[in-house]
Amino acid sequence: MNKNFSKRSIYIIYLLFFFVGLTATAQQSRKAFNKKRPNIIIILADDMGYSDIGCFGSETLTPNLDALGKGGIKLTQFYNASRCCPTRASLMTGLYQHQAGVGDMVNTRKEPAYEGYLNQNCVTIAEALKAGGYNTLMAGKWHIGQAPEHWPVKRGFDHYFGLIDGASSYFNPTMPYRPNQKLTIALDDKEFTPGPNWYSTNAYADYAVKFIDGNKNTGKPFFLYMAFTSPHWPIQALPEDIAKYKGKYLMGWDKLREARLARQKAMGILPQDAKLSPRDLNVPDWDSLSPEEKDRWDTKMAVYAAMVDRMDQNIGRIRAKLKQLHQDKNTVIMFLSDNGASSESIKGNGFTPEVLAANNKPASDPTSFTAYEYWGANVSNTPFRLFKHWEYEGGTATPFIASYPGVIKPGAISDRPAHIIDLMATCLDIAKVPYPKTYHGNTIIPTEGISLLPLLKGQQWAGHDVLFFEHEGNRAVRQGEWKLVSQKPLNKWELYNIKEDRSELNDLSAKYPDRVAEMSAMYDKWAEHAGVIPFSKLEKRAGEEQ
Repeated sequence: MNKNFSKRSIYIIYLLFFFVGLTATAQQSRKAFNKKRPNIIIILADDMGYSDIGCFGSETLTPNLDALGKGGIKLTQFYNASRCCPTRASLMTGLYQHQAGVGDMVNTRKEPAYEGYLNQNCVTIAEALKAGGYNTLMAGKWHIGQAPEHWPVKRGFDHYFGLIDGASSYFNPTMPYRPNQKLTIALDDKEFTPGPNWYSTNAYADYAVKFIDGNKNTGKPFFLYMAFTSPHWPIQALPEDIAKYKGKYLMGWDKLREARLARQKAMGILPQDAKLSPRDLNVPDWDSLSPEEKDRWDTKMAVYAAMVDRMDQNIGRIRAKLKQLHQDKNTVIMFLSDNGASSESIKGNGFTPEVLAANNKPASDPTSFTAYEYWGANVSNTPFRLFKHWEYEGGTATPFIASYPGVIKPGAISDRPAHIIDLMATCLDIAKVPYPKTYHGNTIIPTEGISLLPLLKGQQWAGHDVLFFEHEGNRAVRQGEWKLVSQKPLNKWELYNIKEDRSELNDLSAKYPDRVAEMSAMYDKWAEHAGVIPFSKLEKRAGEEQ
């Protein structure tokens, strides 16, 4: 009996070792597979200017973004689409926004390029990566399809938590700020009711961390799209964050802009001969303000800085979770902003009476609902001209950081022009996933982007022959060191040499009329290709339909 028991015991022990060996082999295989196929995170800030983080010249404390920049690469001439929805549509699909169906905002129109949601002839990064074996996660602001059939979970994301709409209070995110408005926080495909002690930046990161943690035993790499609403208006922050910055802005906007530009030059973000654009015409001389006005602006800037600071703190939480799961060395992180700083204000008939009253409260009051307007945006966009909505550098230039441990040379800086259309191709290249020609029976428009991976690795990169921009009649063309740009309603082409004049101060259109004609012809050809409708005609058609 003991002999039989001994044989059984040996057999059971053998089986145990066999299965343990299989499990260990499977775990090793998963680790090897995941090492070849890294996790990918895209972090998008909202309405943040070119100089608003530490490693791009700001006095704001952003140690996590600074660390990503130090350990990775900073692209100093990276472009977005100058407005929330168009950028998100373009970033998600690798197409120009018109091709994806969001040529303007989320206003629903009959024209295919202006339907106001992602069409069926594009795929999202999530859809492509999911088909390629990735788990797909998103937290934060969507804003490219408000009807439930266009929500993130219907466009390739396994899990989603965040704001479907374009903006909201950070403390009361479903509070309407426009007449007859409904704002939605969603968890996957269901509406979610926010609880007490809510602060949007923290809440979205809570779920991002939760989603990452939930991926740990799946055996699959993940893609996370972390779309913060910070620092989009209303400027609202937590008291402990505001306290770090109160009083730091009383030197005035002129000195702040000069200090930021000096740091940008010292860091190699801008060349030593870069010039500061003149103070915006909508911004008065600092010394002409009363002490009360100076204090009010200092408070607004302190709150704005606190919002960027809190976003960085939450990026730190995501990094800490990756490290805890031993995924920090196997994760690509890319950071950028959806447009330049916003000069918008809380005024007029577009807001409820309650919100208009809240605009008059100090920005440090959690019940306020205000913006920092031209005064703050001019600082944020140092050293550039104009703001969100326009196609000058102040509207389209974003700080861009990419971190890929062991692949990207730490501390690298590149001034090669690149664009949000490149992120689709970059993600698929990193993940070794092909771009689909068809998806769910629909023919997919070929991507307009080029993978940034060779550039990130410090290798030869062909780059773009030409890039195009259009938003509500504002237009631009970037070809090599030249940029052609115009603003509505003047509709006059201006020409700048970006290599010598990044701040677009010296219009060379009269000196080089042939170049203007050549580049404007390129624009016309591209506009037809992308489905762009001149905004004056689009406005008229929209008016006729109402």
